[in-house]
Amino acid sequence: MPPSLRKSWAAVCAATLTGGLLVGIGEASSVSALPAAAPNLALNRPVTVSSSETADLGGARAVDGSVSTRWASLEGSDDQWLQVDLGATTSLSRVVLKWEAAYASGYRVELSDNGSTWRQVYSTTAGDGGTDDVSVSGTGRYLRVQGTKRATAWGYSLFEVEAYAEGGTTPTDPPTDPPPSGPVVNVSTTAELKSALAAASPGQTINLAPGAYHGSFVTQRSGTASQPITLAGPRSAVLVNDGPVGEPTGSCPAPADGFDSGYGLWLFKASNWKLSGFTVADSKKGIVLDTATKVAIDNVYVHDIDEEGVHFRRSSADGVIQNSTIEKTGLVQPGYGEGVYIGSSNSNFACYADSTGVDASHRVQVIGNRIGPNVAAESIDIKEGTTGGVIRGNTFNGTGITGENSGDSWIDAKGNNYTIENNTGTFSAPGTFANGYETHNLLTGYGCGNVWRNNKSDLGGAGEYAVYVSSVSKCATNPNVVYSSNTVTNAKKGLTNITVTP
Repeated sequence: MPPSLRKSWAAVCAATLTGGLLVGIGEASSVSALPAAAPNLALNRPVTVSSSETADLGGARAVDGSVSTRWASLEGSDDQWLQVDLGATTSLSRVVLKWEAAYASGYRVELSDNGSTWRQVYSTTAGDGGTDDVSVSGTGRYLRVQGTKRATAWGYSLFEVEAYAEGGTTPTDPPTDPPPSGPVVNVSTTAELKSALAAASPGQTINLAPGAYHGSFVTQRSGTASQPITLAGPRSAVLVNDGPVGEPTGSCPAPADGFDSGYGLWLFKASNWKLSGFTVADSKKGIVLDTATKVAIDNVYVHDIDEEGVHFRRSSADGVIQNSTIEKTGLVQPGYGEGVYIGSSNSNFACYADSTGVDASHRVQVIGNRIGPNVAAESIDIKEGTTGGVIRGNTFNGTGITGENSGDSWIDAKGNNYTIENNTGTFSAPGTFANGYETHNLLTGYGCGNVWRNNKSDLGGAGEYAVYVSSVSKCATNPNVVYSSNTVTNAKKGLTNITVTP
């Protein structure tokens, strides 16, 4: 075994005597004793991963300092990786990898200055699991563990990734404050908010003080179903992104050094969050969720946004937005100025589809919100490929809708099996308005099975139908249904263009 992979019973004894954690004794693995003065530079740092088996097994679990949590990649693929942003350029001497049963028999340790160009500092094809204490020599801001060969039929699973600087020193330009900890983190500055988002942990609440926060606010940390992470503040706590800046490292947007998306708040592979009370304004997009499942947005105010207000994207399923206000969207690109956007256009599936071939942002609920006026596209755009959502008890004000990019209704239902009920919609000039609610069939089998019940529509003398169904034949096996409990006033033509169901 190469000397750079140090595993010995002497190290096991040293770890035991110094209070170190003993891992995998039955697998002839060990943990070396670490001088107390040497900091783990990967602890609670931002993490990017190639994949996660589930939301509860995300990359942040591998840098949280606990061997009771872990990151696990998707099963069945050798080409998987975990990347840690150390926060500053650092000369590393050691990397410690604590493997779960699903370990790598082959992997590389790599460093990078920019998160895209990598230098190999260690590799093996004879990994045997347990704990690997690897000697390395190199400088970089980003550390990546790149799997090349799985030892099991599963994916890769790491309890912890630890990084130590040459001579036990700290990075050349370290953060001035340690990552925030504790059940409640109070923030009042941009720097504090960024740090809190980067280090958030399950069950934690981040409280925003009143004031304007200017910056790029992104998190890649997940809560759990029983311990979600909460970001809360008063309406006077305002998140503003003055970007965008730079370009994404790939063809699809993902957090990276030197790239600012321009999004007011970006949850990237960050599930089980609660967002409550605060405002997002003056940003390219408002709140964007990418592979962020089970996120609850409550009582937020989103306004003065260049494009979409709130976007559930990249299979951000089982989310809810409720009791919130969205207005003045599409200020720069009116055709992309939807209030709430669920899923992705099929033309963007190359970026945002999952293994099912669609953007599976299923079962999103939009409840009790006020959307408009001056939402330049639809109040809600339900994209093809999504299913099973609920649109209930909202108030839609269509004044200011532009008609650009077919944005000429309160809702465009291109997904399947949505329940749309107890909403109130109005329209008055200025604006372009065709119908209150519309369906379209942009993907075979979609735009079907939607149900309208007990909605009140005032079309302002401009719209033709309260509910316009573009095709009956394309949904023959899963028809759209408009119940007689819906009402309409000031329509050019009437309630709907299809047969009403009693």
